[in-house]
Amino acid sequence: MKRRTFVGGTGAAAAVASGLVGMPAIAQLKNDIRFFCGFPPGGTADLLTRLLADGVGPILGQKAIAESKTGASGFIANETVAKSAPDGHTVLLAAMAAFCVSPVMPGQKLPINVDKDLTPISNVAGVYNMLVVGKHVPLRTVPDIVDYAKKNPGKLSYASAGNGTSQHLAGELFKKMAGVDMLHIPYRGGAPAIQDIVAGNVHLMLGNMPEFLGQLRGGNLMPIAFGSPKPSPLYPDLPTIGKFLPGFEVVNWFAVFGPGGLPADLVALWNAALAKAVAHPEMQKRFLESGMETLTGPVEQLKAAIAKDRAKWSEVIKSAGMRAD
Repeated sequence: MKRRTFVGGTGAAAAVASGLVGMPAIAQLKNDIRFFCGFPPGGTADLLTRLLADGVGPILGQKAIAESKTGASGFIANETVAKSAPDGHTVLLAAMAAFCVSPVMPGQKLPINVDKDLTPISNVAGVYNMLVVGKHVPLRTVPDIVDYAKKNPGKLSYASAGNGTSQHLAGELFKKMAGVDMLHIPYRGGAPAIQDIVAGNVHLMLGNMPEFLGQLRGGNLMPIAFGSPKPSPLYPDLPTIGKFLPGFEVVNWFAVFGPGGLPADLVALWNAALAKAVAHPEMQKRFLESGMETLTGPVEQLKAAIAKDRAKWSEVIKSAGMRAD
């Protein structure tokens, strides 16, 4: 992937230009920064990690290297960062599920305690959730889908990237709030799930909009509504599911974490640097093109999101009787 630089300069000059020179913690960063991602190259998380590394490195005055360490639903990378020195040189891009789903999923064995072994720094991006159907499906609105599902229990099928994934949770939340029964078809990843919808083997999916964009533009998938709180600017006229099922809301967010015990001054430094990087016009353009929205804010905001979403998805998991494979 071609690397782009959002802020010029290195070292002390970059610190002055970035406006972070007044934060003494910046003097603690003297080596390359390792920015870990636990998901495969080519996906949304990998793209976001590389964008953030390119953007934040010059602001902090150091070279930031994006590193993929895949496996175990991101927990190989999570564990790597958890075991790193809390000196500000190693951070992680983690998905919502690692903090709000995995810890409360029955049967899930985790190699680390995410609440103790990782330090929240900043939320950075939210991925728009979207309900789509294959072009072979004649249903075109949320009321159409709910009405058909009520009249034909178990006849509609929905795909996910696997048991316990955000797509599975979104589908179960939809079923619960609409009072319908739909058949869950899990796959090993989002790509094969989408391919089977296009092939006409599954009816619909509630998933991350970036994964759908190619097939949406090709006319093989039909957008029905956004599961996220608001529409993406790419589809401004598409309604939200919440319009028909009040309270329905799914946001699959990504946030940056450091090792456990990361000092407060380094947390503040990283939080400020990430906010500045994400606010850059070029970064905002890439977010829009990739189906993401900005979610930066104080660390307290991220901690509140973790608590809120963990409680929400714990209830969905219990209601659906979900369990880790």
